[in-house]
Amino acid sequence: MKELTEEIKRFRDERGWGGNHDARSLAISVSLEASELLEHFQWVTAEDAIKKDKQAIADEAADVFIYLLQFADVLGIDLIEAAQQKMKKNTLKYPLPEVD
Repeated sequence: MKELTEEIKRFRDERGWGGNHDARSLAISVSLEASELLEHFQWVTAEDAIKKDKQAIADEAADVFIYLLQFADVLGIDLIEAAQQKMKKNTLKYPLPEVD
């Protein structure tokens, strides 16, 4: 992920876009791109949306991921470690149901 993050930063910096990439702006961008992802599923079944344009859905998912990587980089968050820690919390918060 570090290599991809560096590639994204190079792309951004080559275009002079770094000034707009603070934590607030990136958090907003994650949300906006996630909303664009949702648009593909509005008023249709998931199956129909995927059948219609899976590549466009993949592109939107990639946009969410790219902005999230930039957000994590700005805040110094290791997303893999954060996800692992969150899964530990989820395991405690949502234990397996007891079997009778």
